Amino acid sequence: MSARGEWVARGAVVLMPSGLMLFLGAWGIRRRDAVWRDEAVTYDMAHRRLADLWPTLQHVDVVHGLYYALMHVWFRVYDATPVGALGEVIGLRLPSVAAMTAAAAGVALLGQRLVGRRAGLLAGLTFALVPVVQQYAQEGRSYAAVCALVVWASYLLVPAAARPPRGTLWPGYTALMLCACLLHEFASLALAAHGAALVLARLPRRVLRAWALCCLTVLAALAPLAVYSSRQSAQISWLMWPDPVQLLTFAVLAVLGIACARVPVRSRGPVGLRALGLPLLLLPTLLLLLLSHVEPAYVDRYVLYYVVGFALLAGAALARLLRPAGEQGQTRARRLRRSLAVAAAVAALLPVNVHLRSPDSRVDDVTAIAEAVRAQARPGDGLLFMPARRRIWRATLPHDFRGLTDLALARSPRASHTLYGTERSGDAIHDRILTVRRIIVAGDPDGRPTDDSDQEIAKRSTLRDVFERCAGTDVHGARVTVYGRRPGACAEQG
Repeated sequence: MSARGEWVARGAVVLMPSGLMLFLGAWGIRRRDAVWRDEAVTYDMAHRRLADLWPTLQHVDVVHGLYYALMHVWFRVYDATPVGALGEVIGLRLPSVAAMTAAAAGVALLGQRLVGRRAGLLAGLTFALVPVVQQYAQEGRSYAAVCALVVWASYLLVPAAARPPRGTLWPGYTALMLCACLLHEFASLALAAHGAALVLARLPRRVLRAWALCCLTVLAALAPLAVYSSRQSAQISWLMWPDPVQLLTFAVLAVLGIACARVPVRSRGPVGLRALGLPLLLLPTLLLLLLSHVEPAYVDRYVLYYVVGFALLAGAALARLLRPAGEQGQTRARRLRRSLAVAAAVAALLPVNVHLRSPDSRVDDVTAIAEAVRAQARPGDGLLFMPARRRIWRATLPHDFRGLTDLALARSPRASHTLYGTERSGDAIHDRILTVRRIIVAGDPDGRPTDDSDQEIAKRSTLRDVFERCAGTDVHGARVTVYGRRPGACAEQG
């Protein structure tokens, strides 16, 4: 191959997966302007002044503090440029698209370093095509950035393990892993996967000592954040047993990845494909599930980077199975059958990928909820969020709630340095409810568990005893209900 052809082939290894990921990230990125509650939190926190952000993080969400600060800077830049005319929803998600694009490029280069050019190309393409990767590429949260940092840290780990523990590779690895852990603490589980990879590769003790020093540095720097965030563990009290769909997704990828690892592949360098791919695929999720037996903590996005292990193993297996006709006994008919099978598998993912770009793919739709409130509301109506944490629904579209009196609110989220604001006492809420004839309630759908705080009990009991339902609208993830004061308020609305 000529030097020009070699350069083109090397460029294709990076450009094709990253280009595909960029396309898939841009496809349907607006999701009909639907935003779900976690993204609404990001939007709210990123638009607070930095001087207000730290007092808020002392109460809640300190684990995401660095991400919110970076998003604050991003929005300052985004809003000041012509690109900002694309809208706040796109601005919220563009950093995640860029991060996943960088991750796809890193997966391709890592696969090339571990096995070869064809394996790297197919690993990068596989990574981009996995639905859960596309899901978080279009979400205004930190998980795509964490995934990208873990990918590139893994990329540095492989050559660092092959060289003396001097130079910039180990410090670079440490810096990337530290950034990943500061964006989300569970990125530290990737350190365990990296350590297992070095042990499985049977590398010299000097390599293990160098990695251990990097690991201790990362954990020592992370320790203050981990200790502080442990005081805010009530934030994930909603977690119970892991979501069955998320567990099934992991199980399918784990089984497929283990099957791909059985395909004979010749690895390059001291760290083999299986030594790195299998621990990345299995260990972070299994450790998080084990931790969940002590305190529920498993959500697949916390260890999203496990998909990298699957992509590496699948890419190498596909490179062997789809090798050119005539190479090592590969017949044209066999290659065609395998190519058609892969194409059919990719086509089968299309309905899932289309669904991910609809508002129904997330827990709720803040935009639809705000529009339903605006359609039902009249000037002077009261407003209740049930439970109080659903007040985040107004963060992205506060103008849709204009003219309504939030009857339970004592101090706004920004004034109280909280996510959802602080509410009055149960007795005060009861008295405030009695001052209006009509109330708009934005709450969870019927059948959801109810909170038992004094405030929530006061809301429910007063509405039940003094008001009647006039109308209700079900939207994705919520129910917007109009209540009228007995007697006659419902009849008045005609």
